[in-house]
Amino acid sequence: MLLILSWLVFGLLVGLVAKLLHPGDDPVGFLPTLGIGVGGSFVGGFINWLLSMGNSPFHASGFIMSVLGGVLCCVGYRYYRLKVKSDGPRSFLSGKKL
Repeated sequence: MLLILSWLVFGLLVGLVAKLLHPGDDPVGFLPTLGIGVGGSFVGGFINWLLSMGNSPFHASGFIMSVLGGVLCCVGYRYYRLKVKSDGPRSFLSGKKL
């Protein structure tokens, strides 16, 4: 139980830092931020594995690589959210309607 709680707290911290570093306005709530952080940790672990610095491609990484993975997850989340808007697709950089 304590392990799951520590993963959630770590994911929340990584998600918050990644959202602070990612430019643009991404007003999301608690759960997407948590998902961005936990997902970013695994993306960072995959990047570590690609650089031959990790043991496994699905292994969580340290804080810096987790934040880098979290920023990449923010980019992916923003791209997804802009493409599925109910009033049509929007530009990735400006957010304006295409």
